[in-house]
Amino acid sequence: MKKNQILYIVQAGVIGALYVVLTLFAQGFNLASGEIQCRFSEALTILPFFTPAAIPGVTIGCLLANILTTSPLPDVIFGTLATFIGCIGTYMLRKHRILCSLPPVISNVLIIPFVLKFAYGSTHILPFIMLTVGAGEVITCVIFGEILLNALYPVRGMLFADDHVAKKI
Repeated sequence: MKKNQILYIVQAGVIGALYVVLTLFAQGFNLASGEIQCRFSEALTILPFFTPAAIPGVTIGCLLANILTTSPLPDVIFGTLATFIGCIGTYMLRKHRILCSLPPVISNVLIIPFVLKFAYGSTHILPFIMLTVGAGEVITCVIFGEILLNALYPVRGMLFADDHVAKKI
């Protein structure tokens, strides 16, 4: 296995593990799921800006976190899908730094309200659920995500590059 492949797998694994830990932390405060949710782990959806390894890392982390928090099967499937779509969008917009935190917000606002309505039996109307999910996503993806992006940006070469590039920085 090449060094770059190992680095990719390690980065994805660390990011996935961090997603699980942050979700379980949020679950301790009953913030990881439901109509009003603020998964701190969703801030990690900004990481595809730095490395494509974050796409499987965050996606698998989300899948495992949904399973570990005993989410209903539709949430496990479609919640993970929403996060995956958001990560792909972030990666695709990585050259537009100001926009790259928006895809996870949009994908979650469009998918998760239906999950909450049908898998959890929410009695609220869809626009209200979209508003609450959107608010939580703006807090975690846009605000926390941008803080994370700005904190990691100066050291991106050391954290996300291969050895050859990291030595030059």
